[in-house]
Amino acid sequence: MEYIKEYKKKTPTSSKLFAKSSKLHVNGVSHNIRYYEPYPFVVKSSSGKNLVDVDGNKYTDYWMGHWSLILGHGPKKVKESLKKQIEKSWMYGTVNEQTIKLSELISKAVPVAEKIRYVTSGTEATMYAVRLARSVTGKKIIAKIDGGWHGYTSDLLKSVNWPFSESESSGVVNEEQIVSIPYNDLEKSLEILKKHSKNLAGVIIEPVLGGGGCIPATSEYLKGIEEFVHKNNSLFILDEIVTGFRFRYGCLYPTMKLNPDIVTLGKIVGGGMAIGVMCGKKEIMEQADTTGKKKSERSYVGGGTFSANPASMTAGFATLSQLKSKKSTYSKINTLGEFARKEIAKVFDGKVAVTGQGSLFMTHFLQNGITEITNSTQAAKCNSQMLAKYHFKMIAHDGIFFLPGKLGAISDSHTKEDIKKMIKASENF
Repeated sequence: MEYIKEYKKKTPTSSKLFAKSSKLHVNGVSHNIRYYEPYPFVVKSSSGKNLVDVDGNKYTDYWMGHWSLILGHGPKKVKESLKKQIEKSWMYGTVNEQTIKLSELISKAVPVAEKIRYVTSGTEATMYAVRLARSVTGKKIIAKIDGGWHGYTSDLLKSVNWPFSESESSGVVNEEQIVSIPYNDLEKSLEILKKHSKNLAGVIIEPVLGGGGCIPATSEYLKGIEEFVHKNNSLFILDEIVTGFRFRYGCLYPTMKLNPDIVTLGKIVGGGMAIGVMCGKKEIMEQADTTGKKKSERSYVGGGTFSANPASMTAGFATLSQLKSKKSTYSKINTLGEFARKEIAKVFDGKVAVTGQGSLFMTHFLQNGITEITNSTQAAKCNSQMLAKYHFKMIAHDGIFFLPGKLGAISDSHTKEDIKKMIKASENF
C-alpha cells in the first residue's frame, strides 16, 4: 500500500519508540483500540485542533481524546485553572470544594442528578450503575444493546463486537445475567425483555451508540423501552458518557422527554482529565449510602483512590463553565457536523452512509446489501477495512487524524476550512 511507505518515511522516530513500547506494554499500547498497522505515531504535544508527533508532523485531530475534548486540546481557561490548582496540589484524598462546585453545575444542567458519585472512568460508572440497579430492585438481569459499549466491566462485556452471539472474552463469568436487545427495533426488544421480566433489574442504553457505529436512537424506541422498564419496576439507565454535554449544555435525554433513573457521565465533564460520574434520583442513589446499614441493605459503591481529585474537578468545572457561558459553541460545532456528514455523503455518492448527530460523525462503506445504518448489526456488515484505509490515507498523506475505523468528533477549535480540507482529502481517496 503506497500510503504505508509514505507514513513510514515521515515517522521514523515514532517507529523506533513504538518498537520500544512494544517491549514494555501489551501490544505496545494501553488501550486496545489505539493500535493500528503498521504502528501508531507517538504524540509529542497537542494544542487546539492539532496533534504533533515526535517527528514534527502536525495532524488536524478528529479523535479528540476519545471524543472528550469539546473545547480542543489545552484550552486556555482550562489550562489556567489547572495551573492554579496544581500550585495548591493535585491530590488530596479527602473532601474538597472543587468537587462541590462541579456537582452544582452538573446538578443544575442534568435534572436527574439529585445525587452524584464520582469515579475515574466511564467503565467504573457503568459498573456501579448496574450494581445499584440490582441492589435497588433485588433482581439480577441487565439488558443492553447489541453493539452497546459501556467499558470493560464484566457486568456489561457482552454483544459488543460482531458477531454478537460470541463471547467477548475468556475470563468473563455469569454472562447469562446479561441479555442483549436490538437497537431501534422496539418490537423485538420488548419481546426479549418480556421473557426476562421477572428478574430484570434494568436496561442500560446509549442514546447515540458510540463504539457501535455513531448511531442515534429514535425517541420512540427509547420511550418504548423506558415505559416497559418502569411498568416492570426495573430501572432505566442512560449511558451519556459520550453524549452528555456533547450536543447541548446538559444531557440528550431531556430533548426526548425521557425520565431515566440513573445517568452515567464522563469524557467532556472531566475537561480532559480522568473522570466518571454516576448520578440519579435521590431515592435510588441513597441505596449507596453505607451509614448505619447492614451489608444486605446497601449497595457498596466506592469511588477509588483518585475519585473526585481536585485536578479533574477543576478541569471539569472550567470546561462546563466555558460551555455554559458560551452556548454558541454548540450551534457552531453542530453546524460543522451537519456540514461534514452532508459533504462526505456527497463525495462518495451512494457508496457510504454517514451516521451521527450534532458534532459527531462516522462514515460506513456500504456492502452486503446494506443501504442504511440504524443499528450496529448493519454497521458491522459494512466494509470496515475500507474505512480503516480511508482514515489511514488521511493520516499518512493529508495530516488529518482519525483513529482508524472510529467516529470523528468536532471541537470548538475546528473551523469550516478544516472540514473542507477533510472533504478534499475524501475526494482524493
